[in-house]
Amino acid sequence: MKSEPGSNVPNILPDGVVSLSDHEHHARMVLDDAVWAYFNGGAADEITLRANTQAWQTIELLPRVMRPLAGGHTRMNLLGREWAHPILVAPMAYQRLAHPHAEQATALAAAALGAGLVLSTQASTLLEDVARTVLPEADRGPLWFQLYLLPDRGFMQALVQRAEAAGFEALVLTVDAPVQGARDRERRAGFRRPADITAVNLAGRVAPTPLSLLPGQSKLFNDLMTHAPTWDDVAWLRSITRLPVLLKGVVHPDDARQALTCGAAGLIVSNHGGRTLDTMPATATLLPRVLQAVAGDAPVLVDGGIRRGTDVLKAMALGASAVLVGRPVLHGLANAGATGVAHVLRLLRDELEIAMALTGCRTLADAPGALLTPG
Repeated sequence: MKSEPGSNVPNILPDGVVSLSDHEHHARMVLDDAVWAYFNGGAADEITLRANTQAWQTIELLPRVMRPLAGGHTRMNLLGREWAHPILVAPMAYQRLAHPHAEQATALAAAALGAGLVLSTQASTLLEDVARTVLPEADRGPLWFQLYLLPDRGFMQALVQRAEAAGFEALVLTVDAPVQGARDRERRAGFRRPADITAVNLAGRVAPTPLSLLPGQSKLFNDLMTHAPTWDDVAWLRSITRLPVLLKGVVHPDDARQALTCGAAGLIVSNHGGRTLDTMPATATLLPRVLQAVAGDAPVLVDGGIRRGTDVLKAMALGASAVLVGRPVLHGLANAGATGVAHVLRLLRDELEIAMALTGCRTLADAPGALLTPG
């Protein structure tokens, strides 16, 4: 019998946890069945969910030997600042479901480990509180705020102004989820978000009034999709903020080029962790196509299925500027709060350094090309 989320307030790392896979195994024993389905489930038959991890595993590394590695490091530059390493925490909603310290614990761990943090619009912690946790840390990574474009533009503008005032350094606009995917596992488990866990940063927004439908009309296409964002909304968002705007969920080369035309400061190749459209290709497969379309005119990041430091190195070798990690962070959070998240991020950083040393990479600039076996 599993406990209710966070009822035992775990803060000590379980014995025997030495990998992200171990974290996942232990988190399964901590979390309620329905919460587990919400965090770990994907859309429909979960083909894309499985493909994300498998795709990184099938890319092979081709090591070089006897190369000078003394003084090597994982540092890199992006959006005008130097990062200690190319690992960010992806935006994930309602982290209070995993642990009562929620996004505060994740933020504390990310700041301490020099990892970037992308806070979800649907966070269960106020964005100002998260910023106060992260910003004083001298060696912290970047602090970004994720958005969904809502029909209430007045509320959206106020939310963006709050993020700017709090000290967030970029906006990440999710563009690949105008509607929720058919998440069968979640529905089978009967997941219902507890009433006391809410998207606190969205308090006060005005939801659009449902339209009256004629016989035969679709609730999705004739009502909900009348509010779906378009490229014009991207231009509007850029017009109301001084922060760089990255688009998350761009996977088609034509969309990548359109995003740059609209002034996007960067792209995140993502299939929403396999939670929206099933049978999409894995992000490791999609990344090279987007990079080719962008042709170096903007940074391209990637998420989805990153479970090892070797995966991080492979992403960098393909040409990514950085990676985002999602579910493993939630597993660490469920297992041991901030300590668990910090352990997940430390494992990835350590494994990345090991992989670099064993493939002859003194810095991440050495990664592209020579690491991948010819295919």
